[in-house]
Amino acid sequence: MNDMSSMNRERKKKELKRQVISAGDSGPAAREEAAAGEDGRKGKRKRRFWIFFLLAAVIGLAVGFRFYLTQRQYTEYQVVWETAVEEGGTASYENFGTNVLKYTRDGMSYVDSRGNTVWMTSYEMKNPAAYVNGDYAVVADLQGNSIYICDLTGVLGQASTVLPVIKAVVSQTGVVAAVLEDSGASYIQYYNRDGSTIDLTVRAAMAGDGYPLDIALSPDGSQTIASFMYVDGGELKNRVVFYDFSEIGQNQKHLVGGFDEEFADSIAARVIYPDDTHACAFTDRGISFFSSRNQAAVELINQVQVEESIQSVFYSDQYVGLIVRTSRGENPYRMELYRVNGDPVFTAEFNFQYKYADISGDMVILYNEEACQIYSTAGTLKYTGELGTEIRQMNQGRSGSSVIVTGPQTMKEIRLQ
Repeated sequence: MNDMSSMNRERKKKELKRQVISAGDSGPAAREEAAAGEDGRKGKRKRRFWIFFLLAAVIGLAVGFRFYLTQRQYTEYQVVWETAVEEGGTASYENFGTNVLKYTRDGMSYVDSRGNTVWMTSYEMKNPAAYVNGDYAVVADLQGNSIYICDLTGVLGQASTVLPVIKAVVSQTGVVAAVLEDSGASYIQYYNRDGSTIDLTVRAAMAGDGYPLDIALSPDGSQTIASFMYVDGGELKNRVVFYDFSEIGQNQKHLVGGFDEEFADSIAARVIYPDDTHACAFTDRGISFFSSRNQAAVELINQVQVEESIQSVFYSDQYVGLIVRTSRGENPYRMELYRVNGDPVFTAEFNFQYKYADISGDMVILYNEEACQIYSTAGTLKYTGELGTEIRQMNQGRSGSSVIVTGPQTMKEIRLQ
């Protein structure tokens, strides 16, 4: 019995083994197909791995190269190109497009990053002042009656006013707001990019509402921030107000923010809209940061105050900064840079005797007529010294290591080395 049982068990094992092999193998073709499928899966895994590896390498190189550019310091320079500047001695400049908007009493022109004059137009103004916002610019005759509106392609329109112009600003869509005044009141009047008048005016009586120190438009032109100086109880006081002229502001008669107490002991001489959802007010005591994310109720989100005397303010669509005079002998100046929501970026003390301060691209540029000092927006001092030419205006060039320098007679692109 035992031998028979053992034999039966062996037969059952062999039969079961044959069934398993038969069910799992249909012959050489099946084996080849299975092998091919496994090779295909391995190939796909390898391709995915190499694609991921290459993407990671490219991203790593880009991040590393950008870090290298922001941290690298330069001691020398090379002139890439140079071109003559006509009427440079009497011209003023504003950063515009890839280079500058040049304007005089007789006309204005746009000069690109290669020194080429893209367009020019003539006019007659006694006291021209320019304001640039993105790809749009406005040039107004202060205390006169002429306003010119342009973009990177040329002049788009001209507006003529009955009352004298005190200030004119433009949005990133070409909407223009101008402060006009008569003997008893001031008016904020709005214009289309072609110079036609928009049926919209904000009137401020001198005796009650006060006098507008500065105004700015949101990028889309729907909101206005204004700083007013007014008299209360025989004392001069300051307030910052926000107007919204979209459908959102209609239920509140367009007034969507008013701040008096926050500016009771300060004067907001400059107000800006760096981007769609933030506004800033520069005072003699620091910077106030606003959020306009809720257009119906603008909110004060941060205030930076300084004890020292503020010498300069500067800003871009990402950063705002100020320079104060310190009491320290070795480094009499301190620069502070913030993001547009008030978050600090860096602080640097220096002893360079600058005259102008600006942000261009990812450079913070301090300069006078003879020399400059350039920081990255990460806070690294990239270059300090002369550039072999008289300086009227400086911008970042076509790369992270070049600058465009405009003087009274020449314009140069200089590569730092």
